[in-house]
Amino acid sequence: MDKMKATYETMLGLAAEMVLDDAVLKFRTERIYRDIDLALASGDEDTFHRLAEQLNAIRLSH
Repeated sequence: MDKMKATYETMLGLAAEMVLDDAVLKFRTERIYRDIDLALASGDEDTFHRLAEQLNAIRLSH
């Protein structure tokens, strides 16, 4: 029975980690989109390119 409990706790921990990773990814992506919008609105081309590269890196890694 202890082995089943340990397995269950491990699976629960992995599920929690996946939910947290997804939330962090969503937060980062939304923030980058917001900052891209601000860069476009202000005509800040350098910031736009830097943020677009970050967004592409996130997309490629997931």
